[in-house]
Amino acid sequence: MVKARSHSAKSGASAIRRHVVDSAAWAERIEALARGDVELLALFADGDWVNMGARDPGITTIELFSFQAENGIYRSVGASHAPAIRLERAIRDLFGLEPEGLADKRPWLDHGAWEQGAPLSGKKRAKTKPAPYEFLPVEGEGLHQIPVGPVHAGIIEPGHFRFSANGETVARLEQRLGYVHKGIERIAQGRDAAGLARLAARVSGDSAAAHAWAACMAMERAAGVSPPPRALALRGVLAEIERVVNHLWDIAAICNDVSFAFAYYQLGRVVEDWRRINAAMFGHRLLMDTITPGGVATDVDGAGIQALVAQCAATRRELADVWGVVQNSDSLQDRLCAAGVLSARDAHAFGAVGFVARASAQDFDVRRDAPYAPYDALAIEVPCAADGDIAARARIRHDEILVSLGLVERLLAALPDGELSHALRVPRSGAEGIGIVDGWRGEIVTHVRFAAHGRIARFFPRDPSWLTWPTLERLIHGNIVPDFPVCNKSVNGSYSEHDL
Repeated sequence: MVKARSHSAKSGASAIRRHVVDSAAWAERIEALARGDVELLALFADGDWVNMGARDPGITTIELFSFQAENGIYRSVGASHAPAIRLERAIRDLFGLEPEGLADKRPWLDHGAWEQGAPLSGKKRAKTKPAPYEFLPVEGEGLHQIPVGPVHAGIIEPGHFRFSANGETVARLEQRLGYVHKGIERIAQGRDAAGLARLAARVSGDSAAAHAWAACMAMERAAGVSPPPRALALRGVLAEIERVVNHLWDIAAICNDVSFAFAYYQLGRVVEDWRRINAAMFGHRLLMDTITPGGVATDVDGAGIQALVAQCAATRRELADVWGVVQNSDSLQDRLCAAGVLSARDAHAFGAVGFVARASAQDFDVRRDAPYAPYDALAIEVPCAADGDIAARARIRHDEILVSLGLVERLLAALPDGELSHALRVPRSGAEGIGIVDGWRGEIVTHVRFAAHGRIARFFPRDPSWLTWPTLERLIHGNIVPDFPVCNKSVNGSYSEHDL
């Protein structure tokens, strides 16, 4: 059963406080994470510094704790808090900093093709040939391994999945990603604000608006600039359209993975309608380059507003028709119900975010619980379920589509007059900011630090996929191997956003 809790927020955007800490305070923060007293938002390096973004539950202030690694060594966060493990392995590959106490020291992003070691460390490090990647051992009578990928059938990004199975029943799944590492963090260095916004929109094509918004929010906070009200409302419209399109496409793909092609084709047609509306109204099918530093690049007139509202109404009708068929198909529900279950306890332990978390009783949404404009003036309904199975994740998507359609209509009906953008004055060298935006997969946390002359010194976008990919390894346990595609699609982590 999906329940929705709404909250009309009146507070402003989340505040950010940085603390430079010693080893004792760093250890205390790790212990607070392990106890569940605070939530991990991000973990990233900057030179010899390791930065931990955390937030007390229910409090909108973001605490950024910075510890300078001593001789390149710092106490591991992942050793006590599992959601940090992959982030620390990436820090080790990119910056050469050693997380003391972390048991898993295997490379994560470094697949042996880089010309030098620790390429973001700022130091010339000799490149050594890595040892063959060792998957974790599994012992037991009758177990066998099934390797899948990294190359897959169809148009899909690369990722390797190693199944240990007893017959058809999965005993363990281990992922190896990083095949689409593009060096985003290095490419960002030296760009101006506009160039970083364009890059952020291309971290992953399905989240162009959300990633661009998070990056622009971080730069605007660093520069002390607030976009005009009309721009903020239009940013909300763009983000909610992006949520609608991706949830529609995922429901379609979930159905297609269990051979229910009717929903796939019908909802795919609605997705294409939205893509064409995006191109006509905002200049890009995927909404790239619509959100810019200080505001937005495109406006909508009265006719455009009417077209968008009409598309919202048409989507609501089409979804109702298809969803009725989906819910009344016993064969389809048999494949989705009680399959791929992620318990509430595991969702919390893995630090899951977004619709994956909300389908497993984790009732949190940045738009409602740590609001930013334009959501701070709106009552946001947040669907939440407790079943934690594939069917629950599909229902959360369905309900979020309806909420987002309503938000688009409300934002357009009350669209403020005025400018589309405010100039982003050049921040001082060292100025930094964090942007937190609820993308369709969940909470995106982006850190930006400026160098001299308004150029980018450091850019780190923490996509929800860093936290939701590991949940797939857990929820597949006890399921049969043929159910992996639909379990995978029900989570739909991004390779591109994760691998950076």
